[in-house]
Amino acid sequence: MKRRVLLLEPNYKNKFPPIALMKLATYFRMRGDDVVFYKGDLKFFVLRQITEECIEKFASLDSSINWKLRADRIMQYIKTRKRADLEHIGINDSDMSILIYPWIEHYKKFYWSGEYKKHPRWDWVGVTTLFTFYWKQTIETIEFAKTMVKDKKNLMVGGILASIQPDEIEKATGIKPWVGVLGKGDIDPDDEHNIDELPLDYSILDEIDYVYPDNNGYFSYSTRGCIRHCPFCAVPILEPHFSNYLPLHDRIARTRRLYGEQQNLLLMDNNVLASPNLPDIIEDIKSCGFDKHTKFVQPNLYDIAIRNLRLGMNNRAYIRKCYKLLKNLNETKIFTERLKVEIYGYREAFSLLHPETCTRENLLESYHIFAPFFDRIYSKSKGRIRFIDFNQGVDARLFTEERVSLLAQIPVRPLRIAFDDVKTEKAYRKALTMSVEHGITDFSNYLLYNFRDKPEDLYHRLRVNVDLCEELNVSIYSFPMKYHPIRGEHSHDRDYIGEHWNRKYIRAVQAILNATKGKIGRGVSFFEKAFGRNVDEYMELLIMPETFILFRLFFEHLGYTQKWREEMATLSDSEKEELYPIIFKNDFNNIEQLTDNKKFQHILTYYKNYRGEIADHNSELYKLKKEFEEELNS
Repeated sequence: MKRRVLLLEPNYKNKFPPIALMKLATYFRMRGDDVVFYKGDLKFFVLRQITEECIEKFASLDSSINWKLRADRIMQYIKTRKRADLEHIGINDSDMSILIYPWIEHYKKFYWSGEYKKHPRWDWVGVTTLFTFYWKQTIETIEFAKTMVKDKKNLMVGGILASIQPDEIEKATGIKPWVGVLGKGDIDPDDEHNIDELPLDYSILDEIDYVYPDNNGYFSYSTRGCIRHCPFCAVPILEPHFSNYLPLHDRIARTRRLYGEQQNLLLMDNNVLASPNLPDIIEDIKSCGFDKHTKFVQPNLYDIAIRNLRLGMNNRAYIRKCYKLLKNLNETKIFTERLKVEIYGYREAFSLLHPETCTRENLLESYHIFAPFFDRIYSKSKGRIRFIDFNQGVDARLFTEERVSLLAQIPVRPLRIAFDDVKTEKAYRKALTMSVEHGITDFSNYLLYNFRDKPEDLYHRLRVNVDLCEELNVSIYSFPMKYHPIRGEHSHDRDYIGEHWNRKYIRAVQAILNATKGKIGRGVSFFEKAFGRNVDEYMELLIMPETFILFRLFFEHLGYTQKWREEMATLSDSEKEELYPIIFKNDFNNIEQLTDNKKFQHILTYYKNYRGEIADHNSELYKLKKEFEEELNS
């Protein structure tokens, strides 16, 4: 029997689409089930579902009115219960209004009383999970999912958090999560498909409003697991066994055939260089069209959407896709105003001006009219360079001439080489130099801090990268990444402080990264201004008042920074031992309660949060900052 399947991703911000849910969408569609994907406000999801049922009921009572065009007004009344919103629906336009009014009140009550929780619509619900510090959003989503599924045994919670903290999730929700990846028969015992190796269903991304920053590539794995067991890493839990080689070609080919060519290839391997099958992986990548010569040409997205509508692959997603593409036709710059008016007229004639009235039948019927316009747009597409990204990074300790020569055969950009520990500096430098000798010039890495490292270690690793940029004439983008424990007291928040760190140091690094937009690239002078010319200046920055860091030039211009620096210089060693622990706590709301020492109290006044004054148009600080900016720009 055909199942109604709901796939949910909690409403946190994330960079990549939910790969596991995309595999599940493929799986359930292969089984002939109806699949819906949602990410967003959960209350809105319920409201939208109830509104759709309400519209169906209205249409059954009076089909002479297109109630879909009034969906927003119907939803607004169910949401607010205000009489003005009820009148705005225009129910009196119908000869059947006497029958319709009781039903709008029924659905309003159905929503507000929570009655819908007693009548779940979904046969199977899946919830994916990500980082442990998204605990609150994740638990809320699981609790919501419990009200959506007919039988809780058909609610599956999986993913990173679920695999790392299954006991905690079960204790909080009563749902026992799935740990690790899904294989054969893990959902339906009679099914022989290895779910983890299924291709992704890209169509579900068009079902939601959320746009993933990285959504223009093939997402896949060529290996699974890792040979290392780093204490800060969740991979040994998520992927405990190292798989040397997962062929890519067939999965990429299927994605290309169903969803069109994608520009880039993002491989989520955790340690690809550990595979003895690296030569096979590189050849596989090249056979998928990712060599150094093949360029990406944007496919005709309208043709793909219409074709998939004809096939009935995911009507919900492709109707939304076509609507957006047609709407964009009226905004494209290559058409004259006369043509735009003509396009608008065609959309109006086929009821394609509103998403509520945009139907599969009308889209298919009007294809021959709109296709020439899209042909003109896509015929102008020029080939673009495409890249491969081993997004989880490669292991510097595994670099050899043979392995680097293989990597150099494909357009890797950037090559992410892990540099999480100063102890690996020798291997890291060797890996970087070897890569440059083979023609690779674009690099990136995540620099873990707040683990067992010291604050000086972060500065040293950043400095190594900045100096290597100049020495080797390459580009290296460093992304400092704060360590969060995957288990224990602070695994559900972002408040963990490493043994050599404190709250003030953490906030200072974050303030510096706020100015650099989270990354540090090439440029010695820029780096030295941001992090200091040496370790001493860097350590001074870490203890500097936060607003002095955020508005560095302005407070230096006012002389505040220099006054603070001079007063800090008057402290004796014993005074520092007493004052610094207060500063390290980074809480300056009640200075008088922090210390009785008047000298300390005066110094601590520099640590007040000046951002409110800077934003206040009536404050003296706001006026001074505006004058300063005008001088800079003159």
